[in-house]
Amino acid sequence: MRRILNFTCAATLVAVAGAAQAQTQDTGTTGPTLDLGQPVSEGPRLGERYSKETFNDWELACIKTEAETDPCSLLQVLTDEGGNPMAEFSLFRLQEGGQAVAGATVIVPLETLLPAQLTISVDGEPGKRYNYTFCNPIGCIAQIGFTQDDVDAFKRGAAAIVSLVPAPAPDQQINLELSLKGFTAGYDVVDIVEN
Repeated sequence: MRRILNFTCAATLVAVAGAAQAQTQDTGTTGPTLDLGQPVSEGPRLGERYSKETFNDWELACIKTEAETDPCSLLQVLTDEGGNPMAEFSLFRLQEGGQAVAGATVIVPLETLLPAQLTISVDGEPGKRYNYTFCNPIGCIAQIGFTQDDVDAFKRGAAAIVSLVPAPAPDQQINLELSLKGFTAGYDVVDIVEN
């Protein structure tokens, strides 16, 4: 078996070398056309998410673009009691003039019971319920808006609870803690997005 594999590899190398030589003769170049590689840059690649700065439990997460400045949002990954990632909370500020002064994208696992909605409450105060917008292979997504009162509550608070209901167990509720430690400092520098 090993001899057959070695013969196959050798035959492949001979075929590749022959094709490269034929291409050289057809194009009139002095050598085979080979990929010479590109230097690897130290920073993030185009379209890749990277952490620009950290504010206690919040991260200023940016997406690498070709523009002079990359768009950033305030990000926190919410975990269950075992430390497993369960949801992602990504917040940005909005231009003045609307009722919502900030927006967030919250991603929760697939098989979340969508009619039960997403609930967010700060420091045990009565919460607000938000609809899910859509689901994709990454998870189910709620795109929500916050009023100035909501943002002020986040700034004063110690922790928020993000609650969701799993579809396989509709009688249960999963409560995830959203730390508000570092929220004010991060909120003051996060990008402002046009409505």
